[in-house]
Amino acid sequence: MKAIKPITKTIWLISFVSLFTDMASEMLYPVMPVYLNSIGYSVLVIGILEGFAEAVAGLGKSYFGRMSDASGKRLPFVRLGYLLSAVSKPMLALSTQLWWIFSARFLDRAGKGLRSAPRDALLSDETTAAQKATVFGFHRMMDTVGAVAGPLIALLYLQFNPGDYKRLFLFAFIPGLAAVAFTFLVKEKKSTASFKKVIPFHQTFTYWKQSPFYFKELIAGLLLFALFNSSDVFLLLKMKEAGMSDTTVISVYIFYNLVFAIFAFPLGRLADKVGMKKILLAGLLFFCMTYVGFAFSKSVIMYWIFFFCYGIYAAAAEGIAKAWISNLVPKTETASAIGLFTGLQSIAALTASTVAGLVWFQFGSAVVFLSAAIAALLALLWIGLRTSNQK
Repeated sequence: MKAIKPITKTIWLISFVSLFTDMASEMLYPVMPVYLNSIGYSVLVIGILEGFAEAVAGLGKSYFGRMSDASGKRLPFVRLGYLLSAVSKPMLALSTQLWWIFSARFLDRAGKGLRSAPRDALLSDETTAAQKATVFGFHRMMDTVGAVAGPLIALLYLQFNPGDYKRLFLFAFIPGLAAVAFTFLVKEKKSTASFKKVIPFHQTFTYWKQSPFYFKELIAGLLLFALFNSSDVFLLLKMKEAGMSDTTVISVYIFYNLVFAIFAFPLGRLADKVGMKKILLAGLLFFCMTYVGFAFSKSVIMYWIFFFCYGIYAAAAEGIAKAWISNLVPKTETASAIGLFTGLQSIAALTASTVAGLVWFQFGSAVVFLSAAIAALLALLWIGLRTSNQK
């Protein structure tokens, strides 16, 4: 019997879509807080803006995952989602009014919510259970290459054009548009499902009731972890607290993404050979090491080491968790399952970041990082002892 090629043309195309989209997004990620602050918005307003954006994305991931399964279609959600995110980039250059900036961020995150679960289901549909981690790992690798290229382009541009943020927003539209163009080269496999009905919005999270037991066991552990896994911004703030320069902070952030990109694909292939559970647990262990280190370290060299560990964690966890989930549910429910998980994960991350900010203010940064490390250890034990072995 001829072996199935793990990385098909469709997977390549979807991965290039994610690469260009992340390039566009990450061109703006390091400069957005600086830009908003420079035009007079406080840290509180910026925090509310980002919290609102993440809540929109979280709700969208779950709802449109269910809609994708109900319709038996993936590509319409994927194309529209990437288009909304692309259009949101140049919008930021047109006005500094708060309502306009909120609208741009809403479009960007609505696009992410619209496309995420259907895209992951499209990836899952392209492969077999035995090659899921390889495929999701490859996609994460390509996605993260964009996350490395984006900040590098932004840093290079601002080096020669200091403070010219608005033109940078316009330039970010170019890779965003390239991503949309690539979606029209993707061919969706013919679905046997027929359109059932429009899912009422209030049923966004009701997939939990009908989901398989093994799925519930796994995401219970993952969501326990997510409730303490605050934004990566806190890692960068910790470095600033230790006296690091802006250039050093951004450089280490790029280094983290580079490590993530390098290891995502090989760790995905390894997970298909030795089991997704083993690699995911190893990733959580690397997270524990990173956060304990951040609680106490003040050395620049140690921060580079811990961000290397953090890159290994991300490579071993993000894509593999979705691959594992897709193997635990029927094919016709893949988008609903991944959408439910990633939607709840986004809302948990919003909660985690809000609480982390309050705890940091009241008790200091060390408590934030140690709490997250303990939660990761508990999640590791839960997943290790309660979930079934998954090859």
